Amino acid sequence: MVRPARYGNIVTIERYILEQEHLHPEATGELSNLLYDIALAAKVINSHVRLAGLADILGAKGTVNVQGEIVQKLDVFANETIKDSLLHAGRVAVVASEEDPEPVAPPEDYPIGKYVVLFDPLDGSSNIDVNMSIGTIFAIHRRVTEGRGPGILQDCLQQGSAQVAAGYILYGSSTMLVYSTGHGVHGFTYDATIGEFLLSHPDIRTPPVGACYSVNEGNFHRWSPEVRTLVRRLKGLDPAYQAKTARYTGSLVADFHRNLLVGGIFCYPPDDKSPQGKLRLLYECAPLAFLAEQAGGRASDGARPILGIVPTALHQRSPLFVGSRDDVALAERTLAGGPA
Repeated sequence: MVRPARYGNIVTIERYILEQEHLHPEATGELSNLLYDIALAAKVINSHVRLAGLADILGAKGTVNVQGEIVQKLDVFANETIKDSLLHAGRVAVVASEEDPEPVAPPEDYPIGKYVVLFDPLDGSSNIDVNMSIGTIFAIHRRVTEGRGPGILQDCLQQGSAQVAAGYILYGSSTMLVYSTGHGVHGFTYDATIGEFLLSHPDIRTPPVGACYSVNEGNFHRWSPEVRTLVRRLKGLDPAYQAKTARYTGSLVADFHRNLLVGGIFCYPPDDKSPQGKLRLLYECAPLAFLAEQAGGRASDGARPILGIVPTALHQRSPLFVGSRDDVALAERTLAGGPA
């Protein structure tokens, strides 16, 4: 592999990944190249997000996805872009997307790799038409089935602790790619003038207690008494607890990213409408849980670690409480009916 260009002391994502690879002599380079494939897809999606108000890619497509949600035009573009980037390079055995009903294997006559990629191509897509932050979330596993043929559903149904890498791309006031391969969490900001993701946030650490909480309080009337008690405590309505500031955009990646950097907790509890939770375990909860724990935080479904849940269905849903370590611990104690 040719060393990527250097820009003085600036570290590109290619340079960073390559230098990390050199620390592991046993590495084959496949995972590094897979991360490059994802970064390339992110650049393409970013270029369309930036032009969304000028191009015919805003608005609903007029169909619903496997989740029963209205599909946005940019959802479709992002989904196809990521699949095109991953399925033709010989590094994946199978991929699965929130937008597709079943896993997708590489086309015939294309090489089969050893990795499995699960992704939400465009989280928060309901925010597209109002120009708010959106994102892409991804998780990477090694295939578990034997043989050289395409991967199957079994390869996708792995618990979060088996992830070899996870990350997200935030398309906001700036575009950032944040990822971990199990050695800390690192953030890269996209510089469109040179077409590179540059290391801007090395070794991100989440404070053990945060100042923010993120939850859709419009669902308050649907919550259990325990969840209502938790939110009251986060708001400081119980005098035994210090009030946190409410910060909720409706874009999971944006809310998680803010709390990852400054500390806080993101909550999407179960409710009367979604008793199993709303977020997808494989595409959203598990990869963000991996990042949170690599940054010193925690992630729970309210009773057990997200990374320990063994999935039984491709589009399985889960409650999610993720963020600062002590804040998530408070959530678990409160939901169990105990005091702080």
